[in-house]
Amino acid sequence: MFYLLNNLIQMKILLNNETLHKTLKPFDNIGFVPTMGGIHEGHISLINKSIKYADKTIVSIFVNPKQFNNKRDFISYPSNIKNDLAILKKIPKIDFIYIPKFKDIYESKDKSKIIIKRSDKILCAKFRKGHFEGVLDVMDKLTNLINPKKIFMGKKDYQQLFLVKNFIESNYKTKVIGCKTIRNKNKLALSSRNFLLSKKDLKKVENISKKFLNLKNEVKKHRYINKFLGQSKRKFEKLLNIKIEYLENRNVKNLKISNRYLKSKIFLSYHFKGIRLIDNF
Repeated sequence: MFYLLNNLIQMKILLNNETLHKTLKPFDNIGFVPTMGGIHEGHISLINKSIKYADKTIVSIFVNPKQFNNKRDFISYPSNIKNDLAILKKIPKIDFIYIPKFKDIYESKDKSKIIIKRSDKILCAKFRKGHFEGVLDVMDKLTNLINPKKIFMGKKDYQQLFLVKNFIESNYKTKVIGCKTIRNKNKLALSSRNFLLSKKDLKKVENISKKFLNLKNEVKKHRYINKFLGQSKRKFEKLLNIKIEYLENRNVKNLKISNRYLKSKIFLSYHFKGIRLIDNF
């Protein structure tokens, strides 16, 4: 009981920008973990990294409507503030949780629009029009508000990490640190969207994930990796009854298509019963 009370005293919830500015002003080495809620072990691993490498850690919970290209996807996004806070309150040494309203983030009258390069309109950007513009916009505003020394983001959303890192480090004195993908015991990458799956469907998705993960060893045998992945895409769509958006091997440094095994990742996006899931390995 004393431990829980002590933890509640340590962790301060910030609900508006005025409180945010006053609270963070004395601190320099701030670690920031941006989230849209739906807190899971992947988020917790990012928080623990921040606690280790920063003097103060702040976690934001804000479901950003501007990064959803589908209104239904925004409405159904699995965020539950009460549940999220119950999880976060159990983690020692979180200093601040920032839960802004829409007007707190978009209070500025600045109408300048972020545009990503045509060469970056690949993978998720190809299928989710305006998504990454929305991501970069909100990360720009959050970074400006919080002024963190470090931002911690997962490699599971690798394209997001790639774009945010390039943008933030070009515009702020802030380091964006990519952290490893956290998977469950059945090797499924943790994601807030997994909460939308029933237990039965989660098992099916775990089996699907294992089949794709096996491709990482298979591609070693092929000279033309992406040709092999194109064949695999058609095979898996029939075998698993799923709609695959992309299954591509790309260089980890610049995200260009690559037929080399080293310094590359396989990027995957597919729909299962209307739920869009992504991974890279």
